[in-house]
Amino acid sequence: MPAYPSSLAKLIELLQALPGLGPRSAQRVAFFLLNSPERTSKELAEAILAVKGSISTCPQCFNYSEGDLCPICSDGGRERGTICVVATPTDLLALERTGKYRGMYHVLEGLISPLDGRGPESIRARELLERVRSGEVQEVIMALSHGVEGDATALYLTPLLREKGAKVTRLARGLPAGADLDYADETTVVMALEGRREMASPR
Repeated sequence: MPAYPSSLAKLIELLQALPGLGPRSAQRVAFFLLNSPERTSKELAEAILAVKGSISTCPQCFNYSEGDLCPICSDGGRERGTICVVATPTDLLALERTGKYRGMYHVLEGLISPLDGRGPESIRARELLERVRSGEVQEVIMALSHGVEGDATALYLTPLLREKGAKVTRLARGLPAGADLDYADETTVVMALEGRREMASPR
């Protein structure tokens, strides 16, 4: 680490912990903040504290929420008969950016990964099945990555959802294998959504 003042060195160290920021990127951000008006730094700090204090998890879909329900679950114009299952809130945002999907969501908060010790109990599978049990849901779309973890999760959930009477489909393979929705461009996400196919039964 160069001979920075200790407070600047600490800021660079903390910024490096953020996703996508290596040492050089963290240094650039730190220098930007250092040379910006004090108002910029104060507003950033206040925004971070406000988010930590006001954002919670929606009790219905497990998206981020600032009230009792997230904006999507509280929107009376959404199609209640379709639920799109995603691994994270960032995947949800990737689908929302397309403006093409008007159904509901369910955030699993992770994927099944036996190698990492994450089984069905570590994701929001039980809550998803409870939502489908009501009979209002006709289709569940698996918007999960086409990788080992996404495949394992989709194959686990599919028969359980079908037992509840729901049709289960999955995004088409227009998405690169193992890729996260959040990193796909909007056209690719739309094509994957529109080309979704019914899940095959596990053998």
